[in-house]
Amino acid sequence: MNTVICMKWGTMYGPEYVNHLHAMVGRHLHRPYRFVCLTDDTEGITPGIECRPIPEMQLGGSPWYSGWRKLAVFAPELHDLPGPVLFFDLDVVIVDALDPFFDHPGELCIIENWTQRGQGIGNSSVFRFEAGRHLALLRDFEARPDQVIAQVANEQTWISQQAAPVTFWPEPWVQSFKRHCLPPRPLRWFKAPALPADARVIAFHGHPKPPEARDGIWPGRWIRPTPWIADHWR
Repeated sequence: MNTVICMKWGTMYGPEYVNHLHAMVGRHLHRPYRFVCLTDDTEGITPGIECRPIPEMQLGGSPWYSGWRKLAVFAPELHDLPGPVLFFDLDVVIVDALDPFFDHPGELCIIENWTQRGQGIGNSSVFRFEAGRHLALLRDFEARPDQVIAQVANEQTWISQQAAPVTFWPEPWVQSFKRHCLPPRPLRWFKAPALPADARVIAFHGHPKPPEARDGIWPGRWIRPTPWIADHWR
């Protein structure tokens, strides 16, 4: 048994993001698994999805909606999760088989952050860890959250530094919509974004979100609709 986990808090993402992620995992993971959503609001989430409260953690002066809350996946309340745990941000689109993410060797596997190549820093849109093995990563943050937040850019940098050396996924597996799918200007005004060959997951960090890109909507910008998103994000 393996575990797939996601987090939903606040109002930025509706329940459809959890439901679509659950369905995409079901289509692309071909082994026994458990799907868990950590959330503060279960309304609208498909019955049958295992929902749990987000473990409490010390955030110092950081707001409750801070991305640092993602560190709660390492909390002791979740140490009962079976097997390797594969985390997904809600704003991803899964386009191919996920089984290799569980088979890839490494203690903590993560995307190599596209903007920090060669620096040992991951992007935490997709990462895998073993439940119960990284409690110190959370506890060290909680002991001095304001100091850490002042010195470290974000939670994915902290994870990468504290779990070093991390293992990076093969580069083609997780691609950025903005960096790898969008044509360069001015072609993006005329040509639809393409799905990269060999990609398994497309990450939508920032804007546009999957439904925005699907419909060709990007606040303050212009892109063509992306039809292949509708084929997968459902």
